[in-house]
Amino acid sequence: MLVNLKQILALAEEDHSAIGMFNATGFDSLQAIVAAAEELNRPVILAHAEVHNVYNDISFVGPAMIAAAKNAKVPVCVHLDHGVSLAMIHKALRLGFTSVMIDASALPYEENLRLTKQVTEAAHDMGVSVEAELGRLPTGESGNSEGLRAEDFYTRPDEAEKFVKETKIDALAIAFGTAHGFYEAQPKLDFEVVKNCAKSTKLPLVMHGGSGVNEEGFRKAIASGIRKINYYSYMSKAGYEGAKKAIEAGKSKYLHDVEYAAMLAMKEDVKRAIAVFSKA
Repeated sequence: MLVNLKQILALAEEDHSAIGMFNATGFDSLQAIVAAAEELNRPVILAHAEVHNVYNDISFVGPAMIAAAKNAKVPVCVHLDHGVSLAMIHKALRLGFTSVMIDASALPYEENLRLTKQVTEAAHDMGVSVEAELGRLPTGESGNSEGLRAEDFYTRPDEAEKFVKETKIDALAIAFGTAHGFYEAQPKLDFEVVKNCAKSTKLPLVMHGGSGVNEEGFRKAIASGIRKINYYSYMSKAGYEGAKKAIEAGKSKYLHDVEYAAMLAMKEDVKRAIAVFSKA
């Protein structure tokens, strides 16, 4: 069942849980994500990140994501993750995505505000939800560190309140200690930032860089107000390991066997993540 982000996050608010957002970088991961959600009977967010467009163009994978969502037995939101260009955002809207993220967090506050308002007005006219980001993770989507302290990027609750009121967004991604990519050690998360942002904005909050956070960290984040958790790196790693094992077993020389092994491995990893996010 295809729904928008506002609708799916309302379900999370009802039971004080979080909805997992997983990047579908191809048809194997798309199948893994939907199958995992259906097996657990939990809603899920399918996402296409602009940074991944070089691997699977949104024009090809987008319609498949939307079709999978419509046919799914559970509520599914189809989301553009980290849309940094207006061209990509408008393409997602034309294709029928039910949610878009405008990521102008690297820009000065006023420019972030202006672009977010522009996107929100266009998307809301189409019944599409909008996520924006305030504060920054100390790594970009590539996972590369900029060599700065995480706390230098934390979201300010007072600024978040003003930003939400002026933009009328549906969800806000905040920075409170997570990072994109693989963690060398458990991140130090500032849950007071989450609590204060939740109180000031009264919006569902989003955790980016969710892969690698332990279960206790997820539990505390959800209790503090996180309602959407972005998860990709470790799902992708699980697929890589599944494919590697299939190749090393030497039982087949067909690519489809390797892709199927990767899909099964990703599905199990997504199921584990969804189960954790679903705990109130």
